[in-house]
Amino acid sequence: MNKILYISSEAYPLIKTGGLADVAGSLPIALTELSEDMRLLLPAYPQVMQQIRKKKQVASCIFYNLEVSLLETRLPGSKVTVWLVDCPAAFNRPGSPYMDSHGQPWHDNALRFAVFCKVAVEIALNRLNLNWQPDIAHCNDWQSGLVPALLHPLKQRPATVFTIHNLAYQGLFDHQTFLDLELPPELWHPDGLEFYDQLSFIKGGLAFADRINAVSPTYAHEILQPEYGNGLNGLLQHRHDRLSGILNGIDHTTWNPATDPHIAAGYDVTSLAQKRLNKTALQKQLGLPEDKKTPLIGMISRMVEQKGLDIILQGMAEILTMSTQLVILGTGETHYEMQLIGWARNHPEQLKVIIGYDETLSHQIEAGSDLFLMPSAFEPCGLNQLYSLRYGTLPVVRNVGGLADTVVDADRTNLKNATANGFVVASQSATALLATLENALKLYRQTRVWQQLQITAMNADYSWQRSAEHYIELYQQALADRDKAAA
Repeated sequence: MNKILYISSEAYPLIKTGGLADVAGSLPIALTELSEDMRLLLPAYPQVMQQIRKKKQVASCIFYNLEVSLLETRLPGSKVTVWLVDCPAAFNRPGSPYMDSHGQPWHDNALRFAVFCKVAVEIALNRLNLNWQPDIAHCNDWQSGLVPALLHPLKQRPATVFTIHNLAYQGLFDHQTFLDLELPPELWHPDGLEFYDQLSFIKGGLAFADRINAVSPTYAHEILQPEYGNGLNGLLQHRHDRLSGILNGIDHTTWNPATDPHIAAGYDVTSLAQKRLNKTALQKQLGLPEDKKTPLIGMISRMVEQKGLDIILQGMAEILTMSTQLVILGTGETHYEMQLIGWARNHPEQLKVIIGYDETLSHQIEAGSDLFLMPSAFEPCGLNQLYSLRYGTLPVVRNVGGLADTVVDADRTNLKNATANGFVVASQSATALLATLENALKLYRQTRVWQQLQITAMNADYSWQRSAEHYIELYQQALADRDKAAA
C-alpha cells in the first residue's frame, strides 16, 4: 500500500472546468478501492466550500504573508479524504478557478498557485504535524508544477509523478514574478523553470518529476514532436525514458445507460431499441422535429480551436443538407458561440445550440444521439468519446491522442472483423469531416451493421480500475527512480 498525495486544482463534483476534474474526482476513488491510502489536495474555492457539509481544520501556516488553513473533509460519495487549502486572499473570489468574470486570467494566478504548491510541499515533507507523509506526490498540470521542482533537491522526500492533461496550458509568467515568489535562484535556468525568459510552472513538473505521464499512450508520443509539443518537445525528448501514457478511465457508475437517472429510458446492449426513446425525448425537449429515423448528431465541447470548431463551421452548410439534426452544448470563445447561434437561428428545425454547461443535458445528449462529433485538432485523452462508446453513440473523431487509442474506424476490414466502434476523420479539414459523416450516415441506414457497431462500442472496458492498476505500476517506477537517484 502506498500513501499518495494527489494534487489537483479541480475535482468533480466539487469544482469542474474540464477533464482534469473528472480524473481527479475518479482516479483517487479507484485507487482507494485498490487499497491505496489517498489524500486529495484541492484549493478551497467558494464553489467547493458551498458543497462541503462537514469539515475540520487540521493545520495552519503562512506563505507570502497570507494566512492559510488546511481543512479536512471527504470527496462526496466516497471514502477519499480531501484536504482543502483555505486561503481566502487567493481563492475566495467569484468567477472560475483560473479566470475572472470577463474571461481573463486572474492577475495573481502565479501567487495563488504558488501558495497551493507550497502547502503541498509542506504536507509532502510532513511539516504540518499531520502524522502522515506520502510515498508519492502526484501532481497534475501547471497549477501544481512547482511541487516536483521544490521537492527535487531534498532528502526524505516522496517520489513525484507529474501528469500532463494538456500541454497547451503552461502557467507562464514574467521574470519579476519569479523574483516576487522568492523561488530558489538556481531554478532560474533553462534546465529549471526558465522558458525563453519566462517563468514556466509546467516545467517544474516536466524537468524534475521522477516520472511523467500523459493521459493517453498516443498523446505521450505526440508531445515529443514539434507539432504537438508546444515548445517543450525538446525537454520531453530529453526525458523520454521517464515519460509514458496511461489512458483515462470513466466512472461506470455515473456514466451507465442502464441506470442513468438523467435519461428518459435506460438501456444496455440487450435492449438497444430503448435508446430511441431517448432520442425522441431529447428532440421534444429541445424543440426539434420528433423523428426517430432522422440521425441525430450530438456535440458537447469547449468552443475553442482545438476542438475542431473551424472545420465544423466551414462544413456547416453542407452538414445541414444531409437530413440530420445537430445538437451542440458548450461554451468558449465568443466568435465561435456567435457563429453557431447564427446558424441555429437560421436552421431551427435542424440545429440546436445551447451555450453553457449542463451536466443533466450532457447525459441526455449522449443517450439521445446516434453520432457524437469530436474532430479535435489534438486531444490528450478525451472523455466524451468514452462516454459515447458506453452509450452506443458512435464517435466521429480525428486520429489523434486518446481518440486514436479508443476509436476504431468503420472501414471494410474493421467492420468485417467486428472491431469497428466509430468513425475516424482522415485529416483536419472540412472536406475530410464531410466525407466521414457521409460514410457514417450511409452505415446508419444499414440497421444490422449499425447495431454491431453499437454493441462493439458498448462492450469495451474503459473503467477506472484498469487505469488505476497502471498508475500503481507507475508509482512503483517513480519510487525506484527516486531511490536510484538518491543512492
